[in-house]
Amino acid sequence: MVTFVDTVTLHLRAGKGGNGCVSVRREKFKPLGGPDGGNGGDGGDIVLVADTQTGTLLSYHHSPHRASGNGGFGMGDNRSGFMGETLELPVPVGTVVKDPNGEVLHDMVIPGERFVVAEGGRGGLGNAALASPKRKAPGFALLGTPGFEGDVVLELKTVADVALVGYPSAGKSSLIAAISSARPKIADYPFTTLHPNLGVVQAGEARYTVADVPGLIEGASEGRGLGLEFLRHVERCSALLHVLDCATLEPGRDPISDLDVILAELGAYEVPEGQVPLLERPQLVALNKIDVPEARELAEFVRPDLEARGFRVFEISTVAREGLRPLTFALGEIVEEHRKAAAAVETPRERVVIRPKGAQKEFTIRVEGGTWGDIFRILGEKPVRWVQQTDFQNEEAVGFLADRLEKLGVEDELFRVGAKPGSTVVIGEGDSIVFDWEPSLSSAAELMTAPRGTDPRLLRGGRRTTEERRERYHERMDAKAAAREELEQQRLAARREDGE
Repeated sequence: MVTFVDTVTLHLRAGKGGNGCVSVRREKFKPLGGPDGGNGGDGGDIVLVADTQTGTLLSYHHSPHRASGNGGFGMGDNRSGFMGETLELPVPVGTVVKDPNGEVLHDMVIPGERFVVAEGGRGGLGNAALASPKRKAPGFALLGTPGFEGDVVLELKTVADVALVGYPSAGKSSLIAAISSARPKIADYPFTTLHPNLGVVQAGEARYTVADVPGLIEGASEGRGLGLEFLRHVERCSALLHVLDCATLEPGRDPISDLDVILAELGAYEVPEGQVPLLERPQLVALNKIDVPEARELAEFVRPDLEARGFRVFEISTVAREGLRPLTFALGEIVEEHRKAAAAVETPRERVVIRPKGAQKEFTIRVEGGTWGDIFRILGEKPVRWVQQTDFQNEEAVGFLADRLEKLGVEDELFRVGAKPGSTVVIGEGDSIVFDWEPSLSSAAELMTAPRGTDPRLLRGGRRTTEERRERYHERMDAKAAAREELEQQRLAARREDGE
């Protein structure tokens, strides 16, 4: 049974926005009461909250599908729809949020921090909100847009000041139990610890956290054992404590060789960009199990070699509680120095950049080659959202969309990239709404007197264009010339017969 999970993929679906309402006020003696359709409610967001009481992602491993509430539809009498319920998901402090491609979206290291990981859809405007002096009684409303739907990856990286690293059964769990109030599982067999354990240590005025990382073995950075799976929990630690077993009975092992293997695995692990490599951080060595006479002799023998390599060495016994106080105070000094150095580094103030309205283009047009000619794909937040809000069963709503696109400058840009009347235009990625572009449509919906819910610009009227009238004229002239030629031929033929 899984008891600890530090990586999980969440399948999220944020709430949809409610549709706007099309309604006309009806009251006695007021036949033209005007539009009174309310707006739809926004869909609920999905929010991650850094919670100090949550220590694992196990609940999301069992239930990875999460959804927030949808927004309510607008109603008549200017009544707006209800807002969708926001879903809050507590995650451990130190959780890194990534997209499926591995790009970091947010790092939740501050307790109580909130991050909107999936934004709900917008509610559509009712016809009351769409009314204007020129469009007094709109016969349409905007639809609600869908919320975010996709996957995110949660990766837990333990937030601790000191990491205990070493071979399995080196005594790391016993050490953290001896210097703190943590009570991890302890047994005399390898890989007893299956997940990181945290403990809080008080050494004089210094207070810091210690993480017991599951045992490393040779090849851990390549996937052997449990080391690679949990090496990420060492990334945030400011100091490393190598716990070496001086009483091991395994052949071919000794504290020096164990330390070399651990250092090689730590050096092979790549930390994220901007962080200090693991081997460049402060490191101490604890020679454990000196309560065993042979182990004490071995610790005294290898200590000069370790000190010659630049390590501060402490001989300890978690069973006899020997040598623990100097070790905890030494770790406290390193942590305090690291905190002071971090506080001394001034965080550069964020530069405020004020961009004038219209400085950034709100859409782009990508020309794609197709079997039947070029396809002009319009990309941008606004055009895509406007298409989602349009009811294509309502001609007036389609005309309103055309007006919005033209005011945004889409028609001018289509001319610039080489689009011609009848060209195929697609808005958004993938299989979206396909249009046959007709630039002759003008934005004059506010001045039209057609019935509500219709747009005469989309209807093929009987009035001919100048080109069509010119073609018909030439056809009539050609027909008359042909008729005159035929009559002349008949006349000449009759004269020849009379002459004979």
